[in-house]
Amino acid sequence: MSDAAATGLLDRAIRRLTTVWRDMAASVAAEPDEPLEAQMRACLHGRGGEVSARNRAARLATTYLASDDAGRKHFLRTLAGFDSDADGVAHAYADVQKAADPADRAVATAELRQALEPPRLKLLTQFTTIPDGPKFLVDLRAFLLKIRKEDRLLAALEADLRGLLAAWFDIGFLELARIDWSSPAALLEKLVDYEAVHAIRSWRDMKNRLDSDRRCYAFFHPRMPGEPLIFVEVALVKGLGGSVQSLLDEKAPLQDSREADTAIFYSISNCQQGLAGISFGNFLIKRVVDLLSREFRNLRTFATLSPIPGFRRWLDEKLAADEPGLLSADESASLGSAIPMESGAASLAAILDRRGWWRDAALRKTAEPVLVRLCAYYLLNENAPNNKKRARDPVAHFHLSNGARVERLNMLGDTSEKGAKESATLMVNYLYDPAKIEDWHEDYAGEGRRNASTAVRKLARGWG
Repeated sequence: MSDAAATGLLDRAIRRLTTVWRDMAASVAAEPDEPLEAQMRACLHGRGGEVSARNRAARLATTYLASDDAGRKHFLRTLAGFDSDADGVAHAYADVQKAADPADRAVATAELRQALEPPRLKLLTQFTTIPDGPKFLVDLRAFLLKIRKEDRLLAALEADLRGLLAAWFDIGFLELARIDWSSPAALLEKLVDYEAVHAIRSWRDMKNRLDSDRRCYAFFHPRMPGEPLIFVEVALVKGLGGSVQSLLDEKAPLQDSREADTAIFYSISNCQQGLAGISFGNFLIKRVVDLLSREFRNLRTFATLSPIPGFRRWLDEKLAADEPGLLSADESASLGSAIPMESGAASLAAILDRRGWWRDAALRKTAEPVLVRLCAYYLLNENAPNNKKRARDPVAHFHLSNGARVERLNMLGDTSEKGAKESATLMVNYLYDPAKIEDWHEDYAGEGRRNASTAVRKLARGWG
């Protein structure tokens, strides 16, 4: 989702919620200029019962939403200051160390855990009691993620909130629902705003993505109705799709979904920035595979058509450094013939710098085998910084960790400007085999092994 889309959604939420919360907050007896810290202490003390506590929480939430960025940072630093009592923690820890009997140690340890729990956790939890409180906290964390590096106390607050959200948004609490053309317009509008892979260009485009040969599924939380957490778009087709432009072609004839043998997951988008690091994608894909298997008995293949967002960045670095052995002698000669003024790595760099180079049949014929080979190597051999068991490409890491394998590379998979800039038009199919998902997941999660088809593995054997 773009920053502009996120800002637009948040602005609308602020306008709606501040009206509701302002009415609740108006019933709280307080001094007009009561310091923020005093307001927070009043919430913690909880005088007046549950209704008063909710109204105080609404007043605090209204204060936060009505503030500019500087005011919100002040709010969060004040909230973060409600930390554990150092003396209480020290005494509780000393009791644990002194306890000799297992039962006494268990009691002392429980008391230590209680002493370690900062009061700010109670404040955060109180926000869930007001209308749309969970959504408020999700958006609050989205802001915290942007500023947590500025202050270690803010980093601690963000860690506390992340722990709460991870528990509240456990997969067991989430509801899977299909989104179609009959879904509420407000929900469809959110899909447009949240789509992070292939932008939805118009309502006609949206309608095409929700037609009878398409499916869209999303996870929702009961306390955030109408707010998708993550959604996936699926095309029901014959054979392994290799071009996203073909899948999204509004003029293409409608396919009979009963004759489809393949389900292509062509877009998966996380909708809530404040839930970053809390993964739902692996559960979503597996649940949708199960649903589609039961709805369409003729489906035999479940695969993605995925972007390779880090490929061009990696390749450009290698080309700029004229990496030894990056190209074979035959490849260098072929590229030099296509771009006579250059040679080797410089020839390939010159091709990629040309706008729309893939439309030139001669250039494409020369560059394609080199790009496909290098992309296979990148996906299967290049590691994330400081982690040799993790694929460098973030989308590859996501699907491999979910139990997929690299099945096929597709030249001209995405010929949009974004596709050319990020992956030289290449896209990749990741295969989800229900019988192998768990094994492939364990291979990658345990040993860092990246499963791939024989064809892709042959391509990725090494340089030159």
